[in-house]
Amino acid sequence: MAKVAVLSYLKRKSPVHALTGTTKLLFFLMWSVAAMVTYDTRVLAAMLAGSAAIFRLSKIHLRDVKVVLGLAAVFLLMNNLFVYLFSPEYGVGLYESRTVLFTIAGPYTITLQQLFYHLNMSLKVICVVPVALLFIACTDPSEFAASLAGIGISYRVGYSVSLALRYIPDVQREYHQISQAQQARGIDLSGKDKFLTRLKNSVAILLPLILSSLSRIETISNAMELRGFGKKKKRTWYMKRPMQKEDYLAIALAAGILVLDLLITFWDGSRYYNPFL
Repeated sequence: MAKVAVLSYLKRKSPVHALTGTTKLLFFLMWSVAAMVTYDTRVLAAMLAGSAAIFRLSKIHLRDVKVVLGLAAVFLLMNNLFVYLFSPEYGVGLYESRTVLFTIAGPYTITLQQLFYHLNMSLKVICVVPVALLFIACTDPSEFAASLAGIGISYRVGYSVSLALRYIPDVQREYHQISQAQQARGIDLSGKDKFLTRLKNSVAILLPLILSSLSRIETISNAMELRGFGKKKKRTWYMKRPMQKEDYLAIALAAGILVLDLLITFWDGSRYYNPFL
């Protein structure tokens, strides 16, 4: 079974893929702002259900993005851990009440208010990550560059991002090829050896990978320079598609979610939903 590249475009026939790159970018930006602004658990729970529905609609499977989801889970766990270590009573001050569940040691107590704050903080990340992954997995890199240009960003920036996204699968494929070649020469990179030995052996992969990457960068930059890239202020895009009815509906939906999110969040003048009052 072929390995699925991390953070790469996954071609599917779905309503999400059918949207233009500009629409998906605007939807992602408005969705992210809505999730980051609010600390209302009710809003975040509704957005979580919405992100799950969009993920299902995209026909992207969890196994396709499991590596990135795993990294996001590790980041989320570390974020919660460090927030608690440096501010174990932040939720208590935020929700103006204190319900102690049990004490760990010294100032470190587990309170209901702190757990509720961590829940909201985690929900914010969980709401955004699936939509961010879908934006990358459902958007062709060339169309991604066109979408950045569509919202006024310089095409030089858009083209750089497009090249980076195109290059990620190539780097992964080259890494596996070099790894297999080095293992065929007798260099053990499995978990059987000690960690320091494996770290030392990994240099046999990283050095050729870096050199081949530098060579490829030079080839691409020379090709772009020979074709006069950056000479004009504007350029046309082969992958740019005209907006359809579905695109306008998706943008209107995202705008409606953002407006509703702001209204519910700041209805009582606070970003935080407090069930302890």
